[in-house]
Amino acid sequence: MRLSELGGKEIINISNGARLGIVGESDLVFDENTGQVRSIVLPRRSGLISFWAGKQYLVIPWEAIKKIGREVIIVELRQENVNFNYGEE
Repeated sequence: MRLSELGGKEIINISNGARLGIVGESDLVFDENTGQVRSIVLPRRSGLISFWAGKQYLVIPWEAIKKIGREVIIVELRQENVNFNYGEE
């Protein structure tokens, strides 16, 4: 699969049906040695609180991806593993 084929796909968590974001609004983390994708980094959807608190990011390990379809990417993240990290823009 080419990187360009991932763009625009919505990411859905199979554990709770939550819509996590869209690949076009995210970053990909690559392994420097192999060139393989290690994770997808999604910005948390904007809200009033995030305006003052700074950006939050959800890191989805590549291993959590269960299926890549024509329009969506299905991931399996258990609630206890869903952590938004604070970062700088």
